[in-house]
Amino acid sequence: MTHYKKVTNKYLGELLLERGVINHEQLKMAVAYQQDKGGLIGEVLVELKFVTEEDIAQALTCQYGFPYLPLTNYEIDAEVINTIPENVCKQFCLIPIDKIGKSLTLAMANPLNVQAIEDVELITGCTVQTFVSTATDIRRSIAKYYKSK
Repeated sequence: MTHYKKVTNKYLGELLLERGVINHEQLKMAVAYQQDKGGLIGEVLVELKFVTEEDIAQALTCQYGFPYLPLTNYEIDAEVINTIPENVCKQFCLIPIDKIGKSLTLAMANPLNVQAIEDVELITGCTVQTFVSTATDIRRSIAKYYKSK
């Protein structure tokens, strides 16, 4: 099982505070909301419209060292798309973006989802490398690349 080591020991909320993306009051409100309704703090902050998905993706990059990849102008080869079924991409909010030999690169909204990575490795027989992207970018890419199937 893969365990990701934080590049920094700071929590996501702390990183967003330091970067001036949110203020202390917004973080307190988000934590209270999270304790009441559940969910990941990043998702809660987006839901409350205190941050954008891009803010969260870039903070994850700082926190864990995952590279951030905006998918808007990224072209993915059909052969790469065919490595992972659409339902798996939708289930885990990920999309394959490149394949070299037995190394498959994914863009994921939650690159800490070890179950998703293990499932993709089992399905494809490849070793997975991950990039962070926004859930919106990934859903758009899934709709774009799987529409003709």
